[in-house]
Amino acid sequence: MNEISRSVVVGVDGSPSARHAVRWAAREAACRRLVLVIVHVCALVPVAVPHAVALRRYQDALVEQGHQWLAEAAGAARESAPDAAVRTDLTGGSAADQLIGLSASAELMVLGSRGLGGFTGLVVGSTAVAVATHGHCPVVVARGADAQTEPRQDGPVVVGVDGAPSSQTAIPFAFQAASTRNAPLVAVHAVNDVPIAAVRKSAADRQTIEHHDSRLLSQCLAEYQEKYPDVPVEQVVACDRPARILLDHAKSAQLVVVGSRGRGGFRGLLLGSTGQALIYHAACPVAVVPSPRP
Repeated sequence: MNEISRSVVVGVDGSPSARHAVRWAAREAACRRLVLVIVHVCALVPVAVPHAVALRRYQDALVEQGHQWLAEAAGAARESAPDAAVRTDLTGGSAADQLIGLSASAELMVLGSRGLGGFTGLVVGSTAVAVATHGHCPVVVARGADAQTEPRQDGPVVVGVDGAPSSQTAIPFAFQAASTRNAPLVAVHAVNDVPIAAVRKSAADRQTIEHHDSRLLSQCLAEYQEKYPDVPVEQVVACDRPARILLDHAKSAQLVVVGSRGRGGFRGLLLGSTGQALIYHAACPVAVVPSPRP
């Protein structure tokens, strides 16, 4: 596959979810003035296997179907964002492996929340999680209220902030997204990952913790508030599980942004529980932003 740097890459397979992802990715590529690369992955059959002739016919049909899906996706992309430069690519192999490889030179990877056909297994919890976990660039799972509903284009951008290095990479992404959309930003920090811990503390202790975490949140945001003075910012410090409070805010948001792993994550666990919960259940697109790799 050709070099795809300075591009937004979106995977398609003919599913309604993938079509929503294409339209979302096309608008994003146009806003960023990047090339949109629409990719379909076929599970190609080795020519040396038994019954190769019959399998080859089946494979040819898959390739033909893939080209049709790419053409339909390109049409939808141009309809959604007439100014976007659009390319299509069909390749073979494992969907997750191919997309992770492409993410090394892309600026953004976009996937639908549920798939079929060439992206066999592109269901939340398999390929989408694999790419969000191992992708080299930010990965957006273009979720809607359900698989048939296109993601909303209004509401704030929400970012989860916990002071960990991974959330520090999510913050500039979220500010840029809010600025390009002329949308407000809601920065959410959960005081306690386990709510019962807060219940056991005295009211004075909880107030001290919340005051400390409010200062931490302000410090994390300060640099980017200066850089993006056009973005209105609401700071939310809540005594709740991060996933629960972010899912609640996602109901009225147009995008939720998180780092790939929070401060409570296990060593070596690339995608934290909060990111997984959002990919599974959020009512809006979810962006997972990886930490810089050594």
